[in-house]
Formats: sequence, C-alpha cells, structure tokens
Amino acid sequence: MISALIVAAGQGTRMGPNVDKLWLEVAGQPVIAHTWRQFNHADCVDEIILVIRDGMQPHFTKLGKKFHFRKPFRLVVGGAERQDSVWNGLAALSPQSEIVAIQDAARPCTSGNLIAATIAAARETGAAVAAQPVTDTIKESADGQIIARTVDRAKLWSVQTPQTFRVAVIRRALSTAREKGLLFTDDTAACELIGQPVRLVKAASPNPKVTVPADLPFVESLLR
Repeated sequence: MISALIVAAGQGTRMGPNVDKLWLEVAGQPVIAHTWRQFNHADCVDEIILVIRDGMQPHFTKLGKKFHFRKPFRLVVGGAERQDSVWNGLAALSPQSEIVAIQDAARPCTSGNLIAATIAAARETGAAVAAQPVTDTIKESADGQIIARTVDRAKLWSVQTPQTFRVAVIRRALSTAREKGLLFTDDTAACELIGQPVRLVKAASPNPKVTVPADLPFVESLLR
C-alpha cells in the first residue's frame, strides 16, 4: 500500500499576520484543494493522511465533500513542529502501508508523474526527494551584509516535496532524531542522520511552494 501524508498544520507566518495561505484562493480554489487533488487523482496512491491544526477538522471534511475527493483519507492533529506533525501522521498510516510520500500542503503544482517517480525511487533506494539543480550563483555571508565566498553550485540541489520513503526507513530516521533531541524541517535530513541514501528525483516541471504573497501569481499561472 502507498500512502500520502500531506502536512497542513503550519501557521505560514511569512504570508502575513492572520493569513492562512492554505485557504487563499488560487485559480478559483483554495491552495490546499489543489494539493489534495493531485494526490487524490494519483493512481499510485491508495490513501491520504492530512495532518492539520486542531479545530480545522470540519473545514477539511467540508472541503473533501465539496470537491468530491473519493480516495480514503484521515485527518490527524499536528504537533508543535513540522517534525512532530510528520510523526503524528506516520502513526496514523494503515498497517499495510509500505511507502509514504510526504508533501507540503502549500505545494499545489506537484504533478502525478513526479509523485510516481519519487515512489518508484523510494521503492528502490529506501528514500527519495523531488529536487531541482541550483541555477543561481550562490554566495555565502556570515553577517548577511558582506559576501564571504562563492559556493560551487555544480553540486547543489534545491529539494522540494514529495519526500518519499519506505515507511520503516522514515520511522527509524525520525525516531533516531527524536531520541537525540534533534529537530529537522526536512525529512531527508533525518535519513542523513542514520546514513540512509536518498535518491534525487529531478522535477521536470515547476513545483513551487506558496510562501510569500509574491508566489501567488506564478502559482496561479501554472494551475491555470
């Protein structure tokens, strides 16, 4: 069984005060509806776990009915940090689940092909992540004002989601991180902690995350 775990419990503070970016309308629908739809329509996914803030259950239930999302889904309350939310979501997977694709709820343009590609790579390697090679020139600065050096971008990749794993692998990785008191905002970093190889899966089309208001016009153009 293949599961999708959509992390939708964050506050999204960079969008501005009192703004929940997941419920902003883009291309006629909330951001979260687009993200949920991509996994609802992905033939390779059998179930969906949505990790949400407590009190949002009625809103997500209503959303699922409104857009006729038929794939089995469960709502799980998130934790204090993203890593805690992922941990809670993993606990809610079906016992038969072998692979889990972990997705940022604010990344609504992820294609079905990319989802399938990360699943195939995770089945083979144990862990995989959607990514793009860095194309900008990268500078390092200690104080945010003066450039210290230029970083060789030839070996740099910008990682996205889905970040997809064999369930046993990501559970072991996050369990180790929790035991050591380490906090990661990226699930593949926990795999690095236990020496688990992570396969890079190049995203063939734009897969942006809605983070600041300036992201919305670009995301809208992609969705339309």
